[in-house]
Amino acid sequence: QVQLVESGGGLVQAGGSLRLSCVASGSIFRLHGMAWYRQTPGKQRDMVASISTSGSTNYANSVKDRFTISRDNARNTVILQMTSLKPEDTAVYYCNAHITVAMSTPRDYWGQGTQVTVSS
Repeated sequence: QVQLVESGGGLVQAGGSLRLSCVASGSIFRLHGMAWYRQTPGKQRDMVASISTSGSTNYANSVKDRFTISRDNARNTVILQMTSLKPEDTAVYYCNAHITVAMSTPRDYWGQGTQVTVSS
């Protein structure tokens, strides 16, 4: 009923930039907080950045001052602008959204993931 579709991953050299987008679609009654997570093989999925419905943001220490999260509520979209990328930013990035579907309780939904690779 709900889909999160990410785009914008790819290969970039260290110091470069990438912009990730995620669009939520389907039977969405209310879209609450949205976030980006990332995961590398054998490790847990970690939060990179989050944004509330009012626009309040939170960042992992490792990406502060380099990444910027934003959202377009009219388009059910969340953006992650990544600059000054480092090889350690290499990971699969996942979009997350807390969504209320009509006649149900809010729950988390996840995108399929998009690979970001930063070469040194």
